[in-house]
Order: sequence, then structure tokens, then C-alpha cells
Amino acid sequence: MKRAKFFILIVISSLLLTACAGKREINDLALVMAVGIDKGSKDGTVKITAQVSRPGDARGQTGAPTGQSGETSWNVEAEGETIFAAIRNLTGISSRRVFWAHNFIIVINEEVAKEGIGDIIDFFTRNPELRMRTLVALTPDKASEITSTITSLEVVPGEALSKLFRYTNISTLAPHTEIKDLLAAYLSESTEPILARLTLEERKIDSLKPEEGAKVNQVELSGAGVFRNDKLVGILQADELQGILLFRDKIDSGVVVVACPKEPKSEISVELNKQKFDVEPAYKNDKVSFTAKLDATVTVVEAGCPFSISDKDVVKQVEESVEAKLNDDINESIEKIQKEYKSDVLELGKVFQNKYPYEWKKMKNDWADIFADAEINLNIHANVESGSLLFQPTISGKERKGK
Repeated sequence: MKRAKFFILIVISSLLLTACAGKREINDLALVMAVGIDKGSKDGTVKITAQVSRPGDARGQTGAPTGQSGETSWNVEAEGETIFAAIRNLTGISSRRVFWAHNFIIVINEEVAKEGIGDIIDFFTRNPELRMRTLVALTPDKASEITSTITSLEVVPGEALSKLFRYTNISTLAPHTEIKDLLAAYLSESTEPILARLTLEERKIDSLKPEEGAKVNQVELSGAGVFRNDKLVGILQADELQGILLFRDKIDSGVVVVACPKEPKSEISVELNKQKFDVEPAYKNDKVSFTAKLDATVTVVEAGCPFSISDKDVVKQVEESVEAKLNDDINESIEKIQKEYKSDVLELGKVFQNKYPYEWKKMKNDWADIFADAEINLNIHANVESGSLLFQPTISGKERKGK
């Protein structure tokens, strides 16, 4: 009797294990690699562009096998009164079910962002298929063009866009914002969203006709868009971001160009390494202030004038020049964010709340105005280390012979 019950249990378990409820065959799915969001052709509508991968053609080959187009992706667009309605309208065009789990990036046109991206955040964070590590970016161009542009190195445009962000901790040309970061900033009582900006520029030179120069549009990182609540209120150019990103992200490197101490018409380029950045809030006499401290190791990477690490006076002057340059650049960007945009993309409200939780309760509703008037003091220290072999500028031997 026990053996019979045991046998029945095994049979039932086997039947349960072989069930395929909810299965999705890959051949039935349209794998989305990138999404572009633009204004629709009619007022009050939105246009969604989905870049769908063609696995059979994504081989980087110049000729297409029989029955294939040779195109690595298929770009399809649809419009609707809402994002969900537009995406539903895609089903009338696509022969496969749109599947979001492989999406690399969401690109939003700036005209859409100026009107508000709250509905975009809501839809894509509710979607159970979408990864919260999906990148989000802005563009002044058509988002459909950004997501469709093929670069020189990558086969799938969506993947190429995501790889542009791989080294933002070194280039500091744009912030690295994923949808989880956007959601956190949007839901925060103080922090405002900041999104990378992508633009189309003519860069690519045809190897077969190099004399024609750059003639193909390529996508570039071009600064950032600053938000207040869910609306785009301003733009920061790439050269304004280096100091701002210190407050938000872990920055591994940076470049500063200063005049040579003894030859002001020549320049020295230095790289900032081993950066340590801390922000300390203070609250006194009902005034909020912050002290930001930056300690950076500096390496000379290009010298347009004689430079030796053993010359302490020259080294000291280079350090002071770097400190002054960083101080001016960061203060200029901070003033723009505080006075013009009144947008706490620096996450200073969060820093203040952590140290002064009781005081924060009284001022959180007025934080935008308080942030705009808060005093932010910079304390920057640069320490020049050996510039490898760049102790002297590289000068032609013919010039040296005449000296």
C-alpha cells in the first residue's frame, strides 16, 4: 500500500514538473534593444520607437543570407495618447510580442521632458519585464534617430548607446543614470533628477572616401539635463559637469589644463587620480551651509614647457593653479544650479537630512529655496606626483641643436 502511494506521488510530481505554463518561445518575441520617446504628430500624443534586434542578421556581415535583410535591427514606431497606448499599437505592426527584458536604454526627446516625465517613470518602473538598471538619457534631436543610428564599432545601436556610458567615471562628459536612480531622485523629498544628454554629430569618415571628411552622424555624450520635479529646466554642458558629478558619482579620473608657471602661453595637462571627496553640512543661526572637500592626486600627463618633479617651486605653482582652476569651474557650475535652476541635483538635501533629521522636518517643504540660498564652500587640495617620463617637453633635436 505504501509503495502504491509512493508511486502515485512520483507520477503526480512528474506531471507538475513538465508543465510549461507561461512559457515564451524566443522565436515569438521581439527583443527590444532601445526605446525612443518623442512627441506625436497630433497634440497630446506620444510616439514610441522600439529598436528590435534581428538575431539572424546581427553578425556584422556585409552580405545577407537568403531570406534575411542584413540589417542588425528593425526600428518600428507607433503613436498613442499614452505610452501604454502607443506600445499597444506596436502589436498591430510587429509580428512578434514586444519583450522589454533586454532593453539597454530609454532616450527621451527634450521637448517631451520639458512637459514632464512622470508618466514615463511610472510606466517603465511598473513594467515587470524592464530591468531597473536600464539607462535613461535625453536628446535635443529626435529620439527615434538617436536609437536608430549605427556606430562604427558596434553592431546593434542600442548596445552601442549603452557602451557610451561605460567610461563616464573617467570622461565626466555625462552622468550615468539608470532608471532606478531616476526613480529614487523623483521620489526623493530633496534630490532632483539629472539625465545624460545625447546628440548627433557628423564624425564618421568613410574609409573609402576619406577626402570627403566627416559626413556620417554619430551619437555623442553631450552634458546633462537638469530637472525640477519631473520637468526639464536646464542644460549643463559637458565642461560644466566635472565638479558636479563629484557630488553624485564616484569619479575615477579627470583632466585639468593650466598655464605653465614660467611660460604662461604654454600649457600643462594634468590628470586627477585618487580623488577623495566629502561634504559636511552645517546649521547655525537658521542658516544652512556645506563644506565640500576635495583631495586629489595629480599626475602631469602632457607638458608644453619644462617641468621637473624635483623643482618644488614649479610643482607648488602647478598645484595652486590646478586648485584655482577647479575652484572656479566648480563654483561656476554650482551657482548655475543654485541660482538659475534651483535644482538640488547635488544631493545636498539628503546629506543635510542625515545629520539634521529634526531640522529637516521643518524645512523640507521649502528646500528648493533654501538650497538656492545655501552657502557652499569648497576646500580643494591637489598634490602633484611624478609625471612619469614627462620631466621635460618633447622638443625637436634640431631645435635643441641650435640652442
